[in-house]
Amino acid sequence: MAASSTSSFVVVANRLPVDRVAVAGGNSEWRTSPGGLVTALEPVLRQHRGIWIGWPGSSIDNEAMFEVDGFKLKPVDLSSDEVQGYYEGMSNGTLWPLYHDVVAKPAFHREWWDAYVRVNRRFAAAAAECAARDAAVWVQDYQLQLVPAMLRELRPDVRIGFFLHIPFPPTELFKQLPWRDQILEGLLGADLVGFQRPGGASNFARLVRLRLDHKTHRDQIRLEDGRHVAARAYPISIDFHRLEELAMSSSVQARTDEIRSEIGADRKIFLGVDRLDYTKGIRQRLRAFGELIVDGAISVDEAVFIQVASPSRERVQQYVEVRDDIERWVGRINGDLGRIGRHPIHYLHSSYPREEMAALFQAADVMVVTPFADGMNLVAKEYVTCRHRNDGALVLSEFAGAADELKQAFLVNPHDINGLKESLLAARDADARDLTRRMRAMRRQVRDNDITSWANAFLTDLGGRKLRV
Repeated sequence: MAASSTSSFVVVANRLPVDRVAVAGGNSEWRTSPGGLVTALEPVLRQHRGIWIGWPGSSIDNEAMFEVDGFKLKPVDLSSDEVQGYYEGMSNGTLWPLYHDVVAKPAFHREWWDAYVRVNRRFAAAAAECAARDAAVWVQDYQLQLVPAMLRELRPDVRIGFFLHIPFPPTELFKQLPWRDQILEGLLGADLVGFQRPGGASNFARLVRLRLDHKTHRDQIRLEDGRHVAARAYPISIDFHRLEELAMSSSVQARTDEIRSEIGADRKIFLGVDRLDYTKGIRQRLRAFGELIVDGAISVDEAVFIQVASPSRERVQQYVEVRDDIERWVGRINGDLGRIGRHPIHYLHSSYPREEMAALFQAADVMVVTPFADGMNLVAKEYVTCRHRNDGALVLSEFAGAADELKQAFLVNPHDINGLKESLLAARDADARDLTRRMRAMRRQVRDNDITSWANAFLTDLGGRKLRV
C-alpha cells in the first residue's frame, strides 16, 4: 500500500516501532512492537496520518516508506560500521555512561563522533523530507541530539520538539564531553526540549548559559536571533488502564497462582526486573539479599529473590562483563547458601511477554528497583499498576526519576548496602494496612498521570491544541 510522502506530524527515533519476524515458508514480515511511546502517540499518529522515522534494526534493501498496521514508517538504513560507531560507540559507549553519572567510564573516540554526526544528519534529512509545511516534528532521545539543529537549518518552518528519555548530567560531568558545545547547540534547534526530571532541565539551562552565553529565565532560553527555547520536565509514564486490565485477566491471574505454587505459597518473593545494564544496580541488590541470609535475617525456606535480566547490547564488551559479573554472584550465592530444591536466587536471563511479567508483578511481595541512575524506570510504575488489590511493597532507588512521583515507596540509596538491607526487611515486615495506604497512593499517582497525559502535555506545549491526543 502506498503511503503519503509527507505529514503534519513526524516522530524521529533511533528505532522503528516494528520488528521483522520469520513466518511460514522461509519468509519474513514486519510486526508492530508497540512500547509505551508508540502506545501514547498512536492516536495522534492516526489522526494526522503521522510518519515514524527510524532504523529498522537490521540492513534493508531500500529506504522507501511503508505501512504496518496503519502506521506509516520511513526507514533509515545504517551500515555495519555506522552501527558500531554511531550506536554501539558514541551512543552507548560515550553518551550512555556519561549521562548515567559515569557508573562506567565513557570512551571518547573521534571516529565515533564522526559517525554520530553523519547518522544524525541522515535522520534530519529524512525528517525534512517527510514533514509537511508547518508540521510538528518530535525527536526522541540521546542517539539523535544533533537532529533538531540540523532539521531547523533544512526546514525553519517546522515546530521541533525533543525529549530525552535518560538523565541529563550535571555540569561537571557533561563538561567532560569533547563535543559538549555541539550537543548543546544541536538540542537548541528545538522549540521545546523535554526532560524526565526538573533537575535535568535545570542542568541543561545552566550549561547553555555557561557554555554558550545564552540568556535564561526560568524554563526559557533566549537565543541571539531572538528565538526562545523552552526546557521543561515531562515525567514519562505507562498505559495504566491497559496494563491493569491485562493484570486482572483470568489467564494472568491463573499464571500468578502457578508462580506462587511453584515457588512455595508461604515464601516471600522479592523481584527484580531489569534490562541487563551496569546502571541498574543488580549485583548490589543480590549481594544485600545474600548478606541477609548469612545474617540469619532471611531464610531460604521463607524467601526467594527472582531476578529477570533481559538481554541487552550483547555485542558491547561492557555488557558482556556485566553479565559475567552478575552470573558469578548468582552462582556464588546459590552455591554457598542454597540447597537442593531451595535456591535463594532464581536468575532468568531472558525476555518475557507482558502477560508473564504482569503475573510476576502480582506474585511478588516486594519489588526491588535500585538503579544507580535512571531517567524514570517504568518497571516501578508497572508493578504498582498490577497491584490492583492495593498490596505489595516497592523498594525504589532515590536516583530513579520514578522516586519523584512514587514517594510512598521504600526509598533507598543503592550504593548503601546496609541501608538497602534495612529497606528490604522493612518492606518485607511492613504492616498490611501501611502497605495498602502506600500502594493506593502510588496507584492513584500513576493512574492520574499516565502515558497519554504525558504525550498530551508535551504536544500541547509544542504545537497547540491542534495536536492534542
